Amino acid sequence: MVRILFLGDIVGPLGRTGVKKYLALHKEADYIDFVIANGENTTHGHGLSYDHYQELLSYGIDAITSGNHFFNTPDCFKHSKEMTSALRPYNLDKNCPGLGTKVFTIRDGIKIRVTNLLGRVYLTMTQGNPFYSLDEIISKNDEDVKIHFIDFHAEATGEKRCLAEYADGRVTAVIGTHTHVQTNDAKCLSKGTFFLSDVGMNGAYDSSLGDEKAPSIYRTMTGMPTMMAVPRKGRILVNGVRLDIDEQTGRVLNSLLINETMEDDL
Repeated sequence: MVRILFLGDIVGPLGRTGVKKYLALHKEADYIDFVIANGENTTHGHGLSYDHYQELLSYGIDAITSGNHFFNTPDCFKHSKEMTSALRPYNLDKNCPGLGTKVFTIRDGIKIRVTNLLGRVYLTMTQGNPFYSLDEIISKNDEDVKIHFIDFHAEATGEKRCLAEYADGRVTAVIGTHTHVQTNDAKCLSKGTFFLSDVGMNGAYDSSLGDEKAPSIYRTMTGMPTMMAVPRKGRILVNGVRLDIDEQTGRVLNSLLINETMEDDL
């Protein structure tokens, strides 16, 4: 058995603090073998700088997934060759730098394929069909890689569920990100694939999805653009899911949702 931890969207400095504290307390104590985190909101709430990429790795994160905000910082272009543990959505244009799927070694020769896909419903980026992209990845997946984890960064719950059902029996897990709200629908589908609509976020507890409340309210009320910001102090929300996986079959044996709050006292 291998144990992996997937942490939801890391939003700004409080998200980084929360993840750092959680991993310091739990990675070794809970025998976690491999950590994946969505890092697309790590830097000021939008994007991932090279410095913050290195910082996340120093916490014990092994693979970093992303989404529609990944390229909001120029570092993802400038340092794409050095950011080898960070994934951008696979179904972006093939000219985009970086990888959308990658095989990592967990321990003792056990491997995991981590794939990042981007949804199309209610998202404005130009991206390819995630269903066809999934078929493409699976068709070339190495036979010795039994564990295949997918971060599906998408807005609509229905789109996430449809992709999971389409992938059922062919991958280990399809877990959604992007909405920053943890859902209560974790389950193993009929052919064995684990599914969760959204794993949630790591960031300010007293916020609007990790952002300051006032500008979020103003933008929602008026429809006018405004400068968004993330809180730098306050209580922290930590969201994730822990999966125990049979390395022979690639199937999830047990799961545990993480939904905790902590104080910003670093």
